[in-house]
Amino acid sequence: MMLSKFIDYLKNEKRYADCTVTAYQTDLFQFNQYVLDNFNESLLDVKTVYIRSYMMFLSENGISNKTINRKISSLRSFYKYMIKQGELMENPVALTKAPKISKRLPTFIEEDKIESLLNSELIFDDSFSATRDKLIIELLFGTGIRLSELLKLKEENIDFYSQTIKVLGKGNKERIIPMPRSLVDLLKKYIKFKNELLFKIKNTNLVLTKEGKNAYPKLIYRIVLKHLSLITSIQKKSPHVLRHSYATSLLNRGADLNAVKELLGHSSLASTQVYTHNNIEKLKLIYKQAHPKA
Repeated sequence: MMLSKFIDYLKNEKRYADCTVTAYQTDLFQFNQYVLDNFNESLLDVKTVYIRSYMMFLSENGISNKTINRKISSLRSFYKYMIKQGELMENPVALTKAPKISKRLPTFIEEDKIESLLNSELIFDDSFSATRDKLIIELLFGTGIRLSELLKLKEENIDFYSQTIKVLGKGNKERIIPMPRSLVDLLKKYIKFKNELLFKIKNTNLVLTKEGKNAYPKLIYRIVLKHLSLITSIQKKSPHVLRHSYATSLLNRGADLNAVKELLGHSSLASTQVYTHNNIEKLKLIYKQAHPKA
């Protein structure tokens, strides 16, 4: 009952993306089972020592520190909610220190490679599926939106006059993002194509399957993986890599860090600053190649 109320809270009040809610749900169910199996206690009787024991159990079973941190974050949010509801007086996670994780630079793809992909007529023909797939790549790289934001986009969110899109991001926050001219032209072509197909069910969502149903995360992942595999050998080929590539490209061209923060929909500048490291690494490479003292 407690878990279901918290999940409803995440869905209806916090308006978290479905994938985020699923992650919270999985983390909490797994912890609940661990507490029952090892301490025969309910979630409201959890002590700090139980959480430390759980962290050790996860680590001994090969779970990465990054994943452990996410699971602990899920527990922290759950117990904060329980205190807010008057079910608890103290948060058992409050004194728990998250394990250290090594900071990795965001993976990105050079813009010339992505441009060569998007300009290839051999890869993208004039079919509905090919036009939609190209639009997905162009949207992710051309605006830096998240996968969850892409799936929620509707035709009414597109302003062709001002060449912008309205995006509903994390925490139900809206932001306006300018679009490149190439994306504007592609959107017009795609929407015309979509309307001409006259799907049996009228769907205002922008990105659809070839049957006219809402696109879903696995479909977007497959499309991105398929096309990025043609231009790069990097291990991670996900929609988020195109978001990283968007941010890196902006900063490499001299964009203001605060402006990039707003475009990405980050709540704090710290989340955006990670992209400056890629910029610094590029400058180091240029220095080593060009300076006689390097």
